[in-house]
Amino acid sequence: MESTSSLPAGTDADSFSAHRLKVDDQHDLYLERHGTRGAIPTVILHGGPGGGLNRAALRSFALARHDIVLFDQRGAGRSTPLAEIRGNTTVDLVHDLERIRAHFGFERWMVAGGSWGSCLALAYAQAHPERVSALRLHGIFLGGQAEIQWWFHGVRQVFPDHWERFANFVAAEERGDLLQAYYRRLISTDMTVAQEAAWHLRNFSARTQTLCPDEAHVAQLLESPRKYLPVARLFTHYCINHAFMAEGALLAGIDRIRHIPAEILQGRYDMVTPMASAWALHRAWPEARFETVTLANHTSSPAMLAAQRAASDRLADRIGNLADD
Repeated sequence: MESTSSLPAGTDADSFSAHRLKVDDQHDLYLERHGTRGAIPTVILHGGPGGGLNRAALRSFALARHDIVLFDQRGAGRSTPLAEIRGNTTVDLVHDLERIRAHFGFERWMVAGGSWGSCLALAYAQAHPERVSALRLHGIFLGGQAEIQWWFHGVRQVFPDHWERFANFVAAEERGDLLQAYYRRLISTDMTVAQEAAWHLRNFSARTQTLCPDEAHVAQLLESPRKYLPVARLFTHYCINHAFMAEGALLAGIDRIRHIPAEILQGRYDMVTPMASAWALHRAWPEARFETVTLANHTSSPAMLAAQRAASDRLADRIGNLADD
């Protein structure tokens, strides 16, 4: 049993359980269950790709109302093999979600995710709409080429100093395509090269998540060197493969999920997943409740946490009312 010393306040240690689930011949996933048994089945999808589960996400739910699953996606966190990119695609992760749902015996569940997690949540819901009771999405990422190019190149308009250091790690002739340049290094068998590239990518990410970077937050993001390479390798693996989806696929598939109760939350000053994608999703899916969180960026801020908690409660109310009909 996993230690419960770091669980959020209000979590009953007796309701916490850790699990492992082998999903194919290679990948073995780490899962956690929190909250209240018999309450609304819920799964929280982490970002990245490669970010790993984050128990802090539990604070955005009333644990008495939710039976929550957290898990490390393929190659991330405590799932094994760590940083493995073989057999690691969006379709694979969608299949894994179905295996996890069946493992816990849930008929349907609420799916929550931010950043990459919002992309995976939409892909899963469109593949299995009958298994999704509600969607709570924030920091919207749709897997588009413009979104990927923004992170590697466009953000220099806001952070030219940090971008220059990021770009200068590679040779001048490679700087026109930083994604390719970094990916080549991150999959190198020379671990010194791979680790150095991972640090530069992590440092750039840490310093460009907010308009006013907090040095304490940056230091926190940089304090676990062993995480640099898995996150960087998986992140670039998905970016270089366009999230394993056709351009515009998630917007084109909205009709499959239009009926699902949903909340879309977007930080006005999100520098990682800018508001344009959330707005495009809102325009394609006006039935979903959309909220701009003015004082929020890409990181977990008090304003975004409050908005997430309120959205979770509204969705829980709607699910309860639908069940009573």
